[in-house]
Amino acid sequence: MIGSPSWWRRRSLQVRITLLAATVTLGFLLGLAAVAGDNLQPLLIGSVDDELSAQLETAKADVSAGRTPSGSAVTVRVLDTAGGPVDGLPPSNLGPTDVRALKAGESVTTGGEHSWRWAGTVVTAPDGQQRLVVAGAGLVGFATAVHSGGLWLFVVASVGAVGAGIATWLLVRFALRPVARMRGSVRALPPGARLPLPDSHDELRALAEEFNALLARQEEGADRLRRFTGDAAHELRSPVASIRVQAEVAVANPDPDLSQETLSDILEEAERLSALLDGLLALARSDAGEVPPAEPVELVSEVRAAVARMPAGAPEIRVSGTVGTAWALATHAEVELVLSNLLRNACRYARAEIVVSVLAARSTVRVVVDDDGPGIAPEHRERVFDRFYRVSDSRARSSGGTGLGLAMVAEAVRRRGGRVRVGESPDGGARFQVVWQAARP
Repeated sequence: MIGSPSWWRRRSLQVRITLLAATVTLGFLLGLAAVAGDNLQPLLIGSVDDELSAQLETAKADVSAGRTPSGSAVTVRVLDTAGGPVDGLPPSNLGPTDVRALKAGESVTTGGEHSWRWAGTVVTAPDGQQRLVVAGAGLVGFATAVHSGGLWLFVVASVGAVGAGIATWLLVRFALRPVARMRGSVRALPPGARLPLPDSHDELRALAEEFNALLARQEEGADRLRRFTGDAAHELRSPVASIRVQAEVAVANPDPDLSQETLSDILEEAERLSALLDGLLALARSDAGEVPPAEPVELVSEVRAAVARMPAGAPEIRVSGTVGTAWALATHAEVELVLSNLLRNACRYARAEIVVSVLAARSTVRVVVDDDGPGIAPEHRERVFDRFYRVSDSRARSSGGTGLGLAMVAEAVRRRGGRVRVGESPDGGARFQVVWQAARP
């Protein structure tokens, strides 16, 4: 149906603007026509009254001077104050009420089908008698003129609305021509190219700039996805190949001691592969927007529990900072993931000691992990939270890292509105700072 919203939404912008402009114009002109039609009759009556008044002034002067008044386009009569004729002509069709109104200076309309309009004034004749001088004009065809005038006003309003619609159609088509050219440019845009920016600083230039920014974000996301896919395939290939080679060695050499050693290596590689898959799944769920509701989490107890989970032989870990409790807005699983990855990362590179500090403020709460290892060079600090990025590839592989731990830390903190950054610790090693929004217990 034409009036349905779905029909309206299926129309082009040019059609919708044209219909709106034509409808608004038609409504406006019809309103003007209605107002003009209502005022057409008073306007015509007013023009007749003006002509009668002008003729009446001449007749008034003639009667005052004792002359017989005459009218060309209007009829002039001289009556006594009772309405009787004193000019020798037949009686007028003015009634007592009309005479009283004319003596008071008011105009009156008499007759039915053939109406007359009268105006009058009282004049003193040279003999001292009061005379009522009236001027009248027939309103023949007056009703027809009013009806035809109103009809023509509505016709002109309709024609004006059609003209406005045609003009709007042409103007909108001309105005949207640059958009059509831009749409053609988008279709023919090669990979990596951008839309040319118009010289004028208008909405089209802003649209082109936003579209170019969208293309840049899309290409950046596609590049990041390609890199992630390639890195994931490379990382998965390494433990799978290692497991296959070691299994082939165990099958080819059925020595119990060698088999036991091979099974231990296979178990280690399988654990590494399992950790890598868990990290990839966690990042995929985060990319898909699967965020559980946040809740208050007490960080001091979580830090102590994470320290207790560190394996034997790890460097000494000391907890300092807040005495009591510090609450963050997150989930227990996210806090456990962040703390475990930060502590394992610090254990790989710390020489003797790791210091974990919990610092609470009014609106935020921070966890700071300092180690006394070699630290991270400034040129690598912006990228250590990228997926599969390693400062030293060989050292990270030998330490058992998957290249996803810090990326998962950054993602878990970011989706809660927090932030994470890396710098230099007081002992010269690396300092990782995680900031969460503070929560009330």
